[in-house]
Amino acid sequence: MSLAFNNDFITPRFAGKSCRQGLVGLCLLSLMLNSCTFFRATVPERIDGSALERIPRSKYPRFSDDMGYDGLRHGITQSLTYLKRLPPERDFWFGPDKYPCRHIQKSLSFFLSIIENNPAPDALNQMIHSYFIAYKSKGREGPGNVLFTGYYEPVLAGSLQRSSTYPYPIFARPDDLVVIDLTLFGLDIPGTNKIVGRFTNEQSVVPYYERREIISNQLNGRAAVVAWVQDPIDLFFLQIQGSGKVYLDSGETVQVTYAAANGRPYRSIGALLIEEGEIAREDMSMQRIREYLTLHPQEVDRILNYNPSYVFFRVVEEGPIGCLNVKVTPGRTLALQNRIFPAGGLAFITTTKPVIDGEGRISSWREFSRFVLNQDTGGAIRGPGRADLFWGGGPYAEVAAGHMQQEGDLYFLVLDPVKADQLP
Repeated sequence: MSLAFNNDFITPRFAGKSCRQGLVGLCLLSLMLNSCTFFRATVPERIDGSALERIPRSKYPRFSDDMGYDGLRHGITQSLTYLKRLPPERDFWFGPDKYPCRHIQKSLSFFLSIIENNPAPDALNQMIHSYFIAYKSKGREGPGNVLFTGYYEPVLAGSLQRSSTYPYPIFARPDDLVVIDLTLFGLDIPGTNKIVGRFTNEQSVVPYYERREIISNQLNGRAAVVAWVQDPIDLFFLQIQGSGKVYLDSGETVQVTYAAANGRPYRSIGALLIEEGEIAREDMSMQRIREYLTLHPQEVDRILNYNPSYVFFRVVEEGPIGCLNVKVTPGRTLALQNRIFPAGGLAFITTTKPVIDGEGRISSWREFSRFVLNQDTGGAIRGPGRADLFWGGGPYAEVAAGHMQQEGDLYFLVLDPVKADQLP
């Protein structure tokens, strides 16, 4: 899950999101209860096409990339892994145009063949102009650009045993949590197509416990503990990011990733601290929130419980895992609203990134552009004007994710069907 610093300042990619609460009806419950990833990989067969508009070649940007191609190759391979699981005739919509899944695969495979030869920037740009159709996101209403935020993979200290040093649990998905796909019952409610709840002794479904109830032991043994950690603030940010590593006191490392959420709406603690005058709007970042909570331990429970949303985790061998059930790639995975953008698609972004000085502080912001893959999603990432870039792990990733709130442009690329027919 991600820290997405948008206009609410600290909102998660996963809160209320991707499986980041899956789409599952009661009739499928027994099949899906044990694997959030299974329904996380369920994306709409048809998007509404409203987010993208086709642009003429005269309006193409200059396609250049600020990174090496190794990560891009990995990202494309992960998207191809996802696409190969789908029926070849599944439609993918790019604005008003639709392409079958097999064509999206061919687009990615052809682009992969281009970068395998490490083309010079001018040659790559020319190949795209010659062979690909470009679509541009309509962006936010008014300015027409996209607000880019970032997320990263945190690292926590932990243990498999509860102790005074490690008293805070990372919970697995509770066995009484259910996710109901309303569309299976003929309901299509604007803004949501699923609800999350729990079974009661009366065999009815009610809303799941909110954060303060879970913390006060309302789960009552309904959820296993993945690991125990030192700090509730670290745990809170792990839930926002949606995945991370836990370095155990035994010397081992556990990779955890999103399994489910309690279905409660996310409320921004950043917005709360701004409203209460504790942090100025222009100073808001993940780092400033953490600093305030660390300096005011008596306020931690009240502030964290302001957000009723709560995320549960599972252990994976490798990660982090995105909403397509493939590994996300640092610097190459983008989180978008999956109902309006083609899942797994090749995209191109232009925005700005932080430059860090020797003391780990942001000294300036620099324009950049690169190719990315649409492989993740999140509750705060809504509409054609929002995107969340995965920065990976480490100090730079944490700083970039914690501060990024930059404007830019988003494009999607697909192989021109006419040119595709001419390829061997």
